[in-house]
Amino acid sequence: MNSIERHPLQPYLPKNATVLFLGSFPPPRKRWSMEFFYPNIQNDMWRIWGLIFFNDPNHFVLLKEKKFDYQKIIDFCNTHGLAFYDTASAVRRLQENASDKFLEVVQPTNIEALLSQIPDCRAIVTTGEKATDVLVSTYQCAKPKVGTCERIQINSQEYAFYRMPSSSRAYPLALAQKAEAYKLLVSLFHVQN
Repeated sequence: MNSIERHPLQPYLPKNATVLFLGSFPPPRKRWSMEFFYPNIQNDMWRIWGLIFFNDPNHFVLLKEKKFDYQKIIDFCNTHGLAFYDTASAVRRLQENASDKFLEVVQPTNIEALLSQIPDCRAIVTTGEKATDVLVSTYQCAKPKVGTCERIQINSQEYAFYRMPSSSRAYPLALAQKAEAYKLLVSLFHVQN
């Protein structure tokens, strides 16, 4: 029996957050290029935002070091009010890889506790099938199609619930097409004056 892994990161919840991004669970640590969400250099999350906001998929990449620029990413998230965590707080990996297909969710995340810390949040975004399924089963809500939105009720508050294409390279969609889908979210972002 594989051991239970507890989530290795604290939720990232800037006070001005208007959007909460929820993945499934971080990859094994050996695949990390930074101590933050979507840390695998092969993952496209930060390339998607680089393409959308800076017309440069490598805006958040330190190419020579083959890792993401942690400080640039934190500054971006703070400026735009982006919060991050995952739908699982504890998992069992059924295989030693980063695939959601082989993740058994042992303990779903207490989403209400996250949302209580970011009162300006109005949208929840899942970034893959596993994250979406966990949220849908927890709240018995409608499952959005990829690239669309449904409404979700949590603690008597209604949120826009967006399901985005997975940023994993294993997801069969080109980077430009993923970025096109994620552009739908830009109007939700808070920009500090």
